[in-house]
Amino acid sequence: MNLEFSPEELAFQQEVRAFIAEHYPQELRGKQDEGDELSKEDFLSWHRVLYKKGWVAPAWPVEYGGTGWTATQRYIWSEETARADCIRLMPFGLTMVGPVIYTFGTPEQKAKFLPRILSGEDWWCQGYSEPGSGSDLASLRTRAVRDGDHYVVNGQKTWTTMAQHADWGFFLVRTDPDAKQQEGISFLLIDMKSPGVTVRPIITLGGEHEVNEVWLEDVRVPVENRVYEENKGWTCAKFLLAHERTGIAGVAASKRGVEKIKTIAMSESDGDRPLLANPFFRRKVAELEMDLTALEFTELRTLAGEAQGKGPGPESSLLKIKGSEIQQRITELALEAAGHYGAPYFRGFGEGDNEHPIGPDYANRAAPTYFNTRKTTIYGGSNEIQRNIIAKMVLGL
Repeated sequence: MNLEFSPEELAFQQEVRAFIAEHYPQELRGKQDEGDELSKEDFLSWHRVLYKKGWVAPAWPVEYGGTGWTATQRYIWSEETARADCIRLMPFGLTMVGPVIYTFGTPEQKAKFLPRILSGEDWWCQGYSEPGSGSDLASLRTRAVRDGDHYVVNGQKTWTTMAQHADWGFFLVRTDPDAKQQEGISFLLIDMKSPGVTVRPIITLGGEHEVNEVWLEDVRVPVENRVYEENKGWTCAKFLLAHERTGIAGVAASKRGVEKIKTIAMSESDGDRPLLANPFFRRKVAELEMDLTALEFTELRTLAGEAQGKGPGPESSLLKIKGSEIQQRITELALEAAGHYGAPYFRGFGEGDNEHPIGPDYANRAAPTYFNTRKTTIYGGSNEIQRNIIAKMVLGL
């Protein structure tokens, strides 16, 4: 595996840097610097810039609107966007349901949904987890009963990220209650404005409205909105989860996070010296960097395999485990470095206030980010489940 960039790849790297510097929305940068909660329109502002450039879906096939980039170019792209502290595009359309539709969908589904995912006209959410059916996803109980050309759907989903903004959702539903758990599930695309869909907020420890409960009461869904065969939705679900877990690794963003910790630790004092000079704190940072380097090489090997036509296998579980644990360690160190300034969390008085949080800017969101990152070892399949997958598929246990 050659880890040196070619002259063409270095030129591409410079092109990406120049584009971000010139076109990244300044209003968005200001909100990020202030630690403000981002709106749907904030996320779409960067999405639209990339769509206009033709760079919004680097991993998609060219025939569906992808860039045609190599695995190395996609790696450079993720590195440079993290380096420039760009927000992450919402993954539910671009990296989750989009690939499912262009892999398993009908020509009509591809023509209807893919262009609007690329443009950002449709905002998607994921209807997987239920109360009592999270990591054990195959035990889900939301039912879909065939009624002519429609399914009638009843059930409840939970932890549905950004459902309050969603135009569409992709849902796993049980269409054959008598089949084995994984064999009686179908994959439906549901219009979130359909009668019978109710979205209720779940407020996080950090005070944000990010996740929701979604209730489905006699929701009529056209059969044409089912992706792949009836009762074969688990095939789509496994495909989607493998890609989601690979993306959760977040190596480039974690590298940026480590750099931020170093900056904070040089600003904070430990007696008469910077915190970064404290041998105990410095050791934690060094161990984190070593683990992150190992994860980066694992991700590069995975990318090399994808370039040779190999889909993500059990290595996606490994990337998910280590990536999510590293993300949590980064937020722990950031909160530790912020010290007592990280404890109070002042959200301001609302729109137009001119009050600022207590302490330096980097301490503003240290606590809520720490709280929110506890979820990374749970979503996408808990890390305990991922270890079971590795034990079976790699070790044969």
